Amino acid sequence: MVINPITDGIVLDHITAGKGMQLYKILNLDELECSVAIIKNAGSKKMIRKDIIKIDKVIDLDFDVLGFIDPGITVSIIKNGKVEKYKDLKLPKTLKGVIACKNPRCITTTEQELEHVFKLTDSEKGTYRCIYCDAEAKSK
Repeated sequence: MVINPITDGIVLDHITAGKGMQLYKILNLDELECSVAIIKNAGSKKMIRKDIIKIDKVIDLDFDVLGFIDPGITVSIIKNGKVEKYKDLKLPKTLKGVIACKNPRCITTTEQELEHVFKLTDSEKGTYRCIYCDAEAKSK
């Protein structure tokens, strides 16, 4: 299979195998007018199998969402056929408006204009806690 290199765009690499379509949906890549390639189960020395997403346009991405869903992703911003910026993602320390608190007694349930904010409390387990009620959420 041949997928041509991109001149200007973004490559999301080292996506955990099987999560490529989830990212495609969450990032609303189906709404883009440019070409988007999803490569599933590509061979990888580092991961054995991985997914890759290539976007033929530079767009704004929420790195917190990407890092929360799959902290091992690498992002390459390509301009004029060369990598202009390279970023290894990690679990974000704070998540704002990415996940909702599931605690029915949390203030965010009654005060709906309040933004859902979670702080990373255990990076090994991917555990986040709501700053308002301390309810737990996991990244994986």
